[in-house]
Amino acid sequence: MNETILIVDDEEGIRSSLAGILEDEGYRTIAAADGMEALAVCKREIPRLVLLDIWMPRMDGLQTLQALKERYPELNVIMMSGHGTIETAVKSTKLGAYDFIEKPLSLEKVVVTVENALAMTRLKEENASLRGLVLQSHEMIGSSPAMVKLREQIRMVAPTNASVLITGENGTGKELVARSVHFHSQRREKPFIEINCAAIPEELIESELFGHERGAFTGAVAQKKGKFDQADGGTIFLDEIGDMSLKTQAKVLRILQERKFERVGGTRTIEVDVRVVAATNKLLEEEIKNGAFREDLFYRLNVVPFKVPSLRDRRDDIPLLVTYFLDTFCRREERELKMIVPEALEALKRYDWPGNVRELKNIVERLVIMTPGGTITVNHLPDYLVNDAGSRDGNTGRLESVLELSSLREAREEFEKEFIIQKLEENDWNVSRTAEAIELERSNLHRKIKSYGIDVKKGS
Repeated sequence: MNETILIVDDEEGIRSSLAGILEDEGYRTIAAADGMEALAVCKREIPRLVLLDIWMPRMDGLQTLQALKERYPELNVIMMSGHGTIETAVKSTKLGAYDFIEKPLSLEKVVVTVENALAMTRLKEENASLRGLVLQSHEMIGSSPAMVKLREQIRMVAPTNASVLITGENGTGKELVARSVHFHSQRREKPFIEINCAAIPEELIESELFGHERGAFTGAVAQKKGKFDQADGGTIFLDEIGDMSLKTQAKVLRILQERKFERVGGTRTIEVDVRVVAATNKLLEEEIKNGAFREDLFYRLNVVPFKVPSLRDRRDDIPLLVTYFLDTFCRREERELKMIVPEALEALKRYDWPGNVRELKNIVERLVIMTPGGTITVNHLPDYLVNDAGSRDGNTGRLESVLELSSLREAREEFEKEFIIQKLEENDWNVSRTAEAIELERSNLHRKIKSYGIDVKKGS
């Protein structure tokens, strides 16, 4: 344990008896005879806790308490007095004392109060540490002009209640932007609720968003609160909102306009105070033209538009991102921090990153796990990444072979085959990632791979 406790009392006998009992409990103690001496001791060494008598010469306990809290706000102080009154106890509490105990001291009560005060100190430190980790996990890495502009926009918009629409390619960090808006807003102490509109079946999304009443449908055996209920007072993040049905869009529009809704199967109107942040990788203007997205909802969401740049549009941020991810994954895997040579960094900067920051993050995690030594070289990088420029040069030859074909149908099929092969190479022959990158259903991509006779296993 060895946590240091400062005992401040003008009676030597009390200092001695308290030191004895606390040292028996495993604590380390230091002592001061009055407030002036206590402040001098704290200049040399800040204790974890202070036991402070009120009635002392030169500088009494209340004056000492005030001085200690001004200099060390997080320091817990337990006041002691043989002439305590309710007024004194109240004043001590207002000045920031953790607790107030009366003399003659019950040593058992002293030990319990000390344990509780130290537990509170540790809890505060843990909370501060966790808050720091949370803020760090949502830190937007990058010093490129595009990222500087994006951070400035977030700082301006976050304190308001305006709806935000975030656009950008898959893997650019749209969720990170949404969380950053929330954490820099006045709602940061309230919930941040995320829902992926593309991942929930159409028949369930209304129940997920708005909740349902008991008996609303088969299997609804109890009332359930929806995401808007859970986000009351905070922020709801509607990811991939471009995949939401028109019926559900109408209900979301009503919430934005009236701040109220009904649960599925219910008649009671529920009012909520929720900030809506939405994101999509689709061009909603095109979806509106095609009748797949409501124009009025678009204008309600698009109060403040954020465009998240692709990684290839901010290549100068790649070294910063790599350093950050290396530190993150080395800490998580409890390994010594790995270094990456400049040549490997240059190779990473030359690559086009179809999967954006998400792909870079996965690559760095793989390098942390798979690189045996402490230095990452070009030889440790995936072959497809290093040879990306060469493969692009090879496209000229492929195009010439396509032009030699006689029919448009043959040329289209050959081009599509070569396009799919190239995208599979870029995505390390991962079919799901490739389907996401080229915006094609995974099942459709599997059919094309099979029809063109592309050997995915051989490529991987």
